[in-house]
Amino acid sequence: MGKEFLQMTRQLERLRPHQIRASLAVRSVIWLPLGTIEWHCEHLPVGLDALTAHGLCLRAAERGGGLVMPPLYFGTGGSHGTYPWTIMMEGTAEIEAMLTRTAVRLQAMEVERLVIFSGHFADEQLEMIDRFSEVWNAVGAMPRVTATAVNRCSGAGILPDHAGAFETLLMHAISPETVDMAQLPTLNEAPDRTDRHDPNSAIWGVVGEDPRTVDLTEANALLDYITNWLTQQSW
Repeated sequence: MGKEFLQMTRQLERLRPHQIRASLAVRSVIWLPLGTIEWHCEHLPVGLDALTAHGLCLRAAERGGGLVMPPLYFGTGGSHGTYPWTIMMEGTAEIEAMLTRTAVRLQAMEVERLVIFSGHFADEQLEMIDRFSEVWNAVGAMPRVTATAVNRCSGAGILPDHAGAFETLLMHAISPETVDMAQLPTLNEAPDRTDRHDPNSAIWGVVGEDPRTVDLTEANALLDYITNWLTQQSW
């Protein structure tokens, strides 16, 4: 049983009921990653926010226990709503309804803790998860909700951004096959001199440090640091 459990996936949707019960008997935590479908320049996948949140939750669950639900890809807020391949909700009501229904059903199954973790950290998204956790926890019912986001990890040595150095490094560490720096011209070919909201910019839509300046060998250290921080949020 011990070896079987250690080898078992943390992805809730891939487990049978007896496996879910066995895992939650060890630690009763459910991780819920949130993200978006959103433009992240040419070198990154459009599902980056959710992929990042899901990848981090899986690693945190491995270290701290619990199971990870499939990510929700319908985020809200930010300045990229009209960019190509971007599908976000105009408000928060629909997402909050999904969060509420999730918490209600987890309560019925006697889950003790729910960690909502967002890879998308527009102000509207953060306000939404904070509001949801505050209202839910005020009732005092299970599961106890913790709501946080990837940009709230301090001390990582690099500032969170949108499609810049931070998100490029993190995505490369989690799923390197989804990152293709060759889709961007080099700094010599196209210096960062154009308005980044101009489609003619070499790094159209990037907010933060130019991703072409990063050393991808630093990616795993960033991933490990944030994973340790996230694991601590579940206690």
